[in-house]
Amino acid sequence: MFDFKKEYKHLYQPKTTPSVVDVPEMTFIMVDGKGDPNTSHQYAEAVELLYGLSYAIKMGNKAIFEYVVPPLEGFWSVADSSYKGGGAPITDKSKFVWTMMIRQPDFVSEDIFQSAVATILKKKPHLDVSKARLEKFTEGLCVQVMHIGSYDDEPTTVAALDRFAVDNGYVVDIGNYRRHHEIYLSDPRKVAADKLKTIIRHPIKKV
Repeated sequence: MFDFKKEYKHLYQPKTTPSVVDVPEMTFIMVDGKGDPNTSHQYAEAVELLYGLSYAIKMGNKAIFEYVVPPLEGFWSVADSSYKGGGAPITDKSKFVWTMMIRQPDFVSEDIFQSAVATILKKKPHLDVSKARLEKFTEGLCVQVMHIGSYDDEPTTVAALDRFAVDNGYVVDIGNYRRHHEIYLSDPRKVAADKLKTIIRHPIKKV
């Protein structure tokens, strides 16, 4: 069974020291939202919707391609003009603005996506499927690192990541389109906080 994490190790298995990677175009199911991921009902529904659609596509197309559903990912920003990034801690998580997403195989078309939407409407009518979209996204040149530990301990890793970029002749290029990016390789319901594995990725450009 095809496993994206194993086939694309440079994208899903970085070291705990920062490195540069050029991320190609990929297809995702995306859901936008805002609020504290620890308490927001909107966030919980977004994740449920993403996994529901992803597994509906997987199970409905087994004859085309057998694969492991890729991990949950998220683009993050903060609705606070005083926040300057660079590893600064975020104390008010209710100001998070996020796009949660799960990568899809290249064969997934809009027709296949809409078929999965119809399936989820029948199985989970409480979910607002209109919030989900199929989108191709090219992240491009980035620095990335494997963060091991609690999500709350990420600022130190982020600061080191950004420092690596500057020390190697790049500038961090975070904006409305290219954002702070996290890929979740661990299930926080099953893994202790100090052992969580999260890929942190920041877009960059040459100075």
